[in-house]
Amino acid sequence: MTDAIVVLNAGSSSLKFSVFAGADDLPFVVGGQVSGLYTAAPRFVAKDTGGNAIAEKRWDAEARLDHHGAIGHIVEWLRATYGHEHHLSAVGHRVVHGGMDFAAPVRVDGDIVTRLEKLIPLAPLHQPHNLAPIRALLQQAPGLPQVACFDTAMHRSNPALAQMFALPKALSDAGVRRYGFHGLSYEYIASVLPRFDERAARGKTVVLHLGNGASMCALDAGRSVASTMGFTAVDGLPMGTRCGALDPGVILYLMDEHGMDTRAVEKLIYSQSGLLGVSGVSSDMRELLASDQPQARVAVDLFVYRIGRELGSLAAALGGLDAIVFTAGIGERASAVRERICAQAAWLGVTLDPEANAGGGPRISTPDSRTAAWVIPTNEELMIARHTRDLLA
Repeated sequence: MTDAIVVLNAGSSSLKFSVFAGADDLPFVVGGQVSGLYTAAPRFVAKDTGGNAIAEKRWDAEARLDHHGAIGHIVEWLRATYGHEHHLSAVGHRVVHGGMDFAAPVRVDGDIVTRLEKLIPLAPLHQPHNLAPIRALLQQAPGLPQVACFDTAMHRSNPALAQMFALPKALSDAGVRRYGFHGLSYEYIASVLPRFDERAARGKTVVLHLGNGASMCALDAGRSVASTMGFTAVDGLPMGTRCGALDPGVILYLMDEHGMDTRAVEKLIYSQSGLLGVSGVSSDMRELLASDQPQARVAVDLFVYRIGRELGSLAAALGGLDAIVFTAGIGERASAVRERICAQAAWLGVTLDPEANAGGGPRISTPDSRTAAWVIPTNEELMIARHTRDLLA
């Protein structure tokens, strides 16, 4: 039997899992999710390496499955299906916020969970759900090693000034600072970039993680030196439903003049803004690109414009630019968005190869482009599996 690592990524209404086992490169075995948690008729699906569904289960409309029930079903199914060839040796978890204390993956116990719970106010829409399956497994399988991997950890290498807000020192010392997110994605891209472009891996690269959640990161020789996200994952670029960078005076205005309380503001900036709020059509870039509604075009225009501005800012933080890398759902699949971003970046030395871009790359810039442009799929789950294996080795 070979050891297997299960990677869990818990959201508010879903629990995704991936299994890696065997050789040093940790080949993918199976993945899937339980969706519809806390709602009627939750559903389980598992898919093989080719993306084919190999198992499904639907609960009846009366069922109200929570994270505890979902993790129990996943572990039971994995043991029944793969227990004869793989031994479940550890579980790795994506945890959005590690705060100031956690700059690297950590083995989880009850004390660690308690410390991570204190960070819930910093990531209220993510952290509670990330911790739910950890608590469940501590109860259901207390001897099973668990490792928490943090989306903020990679950015702890940012210079001190890049992490600061212009606020009183007491607030900075209390943890009000720029943390940055999507670190597991950026860490994966940094780990594979030498296979594609040694110059970029050794030099100055901006990675664009563009999906429903979107951010950008400046890498200097593979180390994060600046990010568009700050204190929370709502900062920076416009996203699917998140507003991105917003003058804090707007929040004061909404509270004073529109009578909005903190929960109403939270709902606005996290769930009702971004591409959805501007377009009034959808948070899905595919639908916006296909739409003939004027506001859909405005939403895409704003998304591209803000990326262009942030690219200039990150290039300034790096003191130059050798390459840009597109990744995540929009970055990997939306060639029209990549084309527009690269056109905006012509002043930074990017010359797009339209045919390569239409084909999805991996290199989408011309051979003589001063700044290279790449499309590299991210793999946060594999990064978590690597961390889990290495920490427990």
